[in-house]
Amino acid sequence: MKVISVGSSSSGNSYIIMTEGSTILLDVGLPAKRIIEGLETAGRSPEDVEAVLITHEHSDHIKSIRAIGRQCPNAIFYASRGTVEKTSNFRYIDDERIHCIAAGEIFDAGDGSAELATFELNHDAAEPLGFTIKADGEKLAVVTDCGVITDEIYEAIKDADMLVLESNHDEHMLMYGEYPYYLKVRIKSDHGHMSNAHAGETLAAILADREKACCDKPLKVMLAHLSFHNNAPYFARQTVDEILENDGFEKDTHYEMTIASKDEITIL
Repeated sequence: MKVISVGSSSSGNSYIIMTEGSTILLDVGLPAKRIIEGLETAGRSPEDVEAVLITHEHSDHIKSIRAIGRQCPNAIFYASRGTVEKTSNFRYIDDERIHCIAAGEIFDAGDGSAELATFELNHDAAEPLGFTIKADGEKLAVVTDCGVITDEIYEAIKDADMLVLESNHDEHMLMYGEYPYYLKVRIKSDHGHMSNAHAGETLAAILADREKACCDKPLKVMLAHLSFHNNAPYFARQTVDEILENDGFEKDTHYEMTIASKDEITIL
């Protein structure tokens, strides 16, 4: 399985997930032209896309639903009922191409070679969902736009081989930055966004569980959804590496980590 971030930040997010038998888009919050170019770079065509997974209705995740629906004619859109009802652009997609799903569901996409599952996210949206995908002997989990990792989320992602994990903000940059106070409070809340420190603590817990299970493969991690104003790749990497090092985990031995770029292709 391969994960390609077309772009990931507070300005827009979209990921291409490629398995041996399926091509899946997760969120389409970037211009459709960029997403299609990403597919072409990956050697896939718009017609290859079998599923589009939508996490929630905020514009940086749903901006190009109408255009992607038109340019990817074979794609089925999967989203919660709350997300569909709050997203006006779904009115441009034929009803038979929209499948409403809920947290805790397991379903197949495309030719059935990929097993997808959903879990509830803690975010200030109508009915936000996170996704796991099992294919090609691996499990991928994607967790962004989430204020806190609940027990339910942790159970869903703890055995992942590949993890796209939000590392939205450096807490010092956020609190001393230019955002108004109400927005800082919203971002830091349990229904806001994960900090670098929270991402590091989550990864440390997962790596500890992997060690107990005698897993000898490094966890592949992509830190994602970095804030342009309240974070920087250097700070995200430094914070997470320090937390993991302090807990006895070594880079390349226990984990491999990359940072999703705001404007460029990033491959996990």
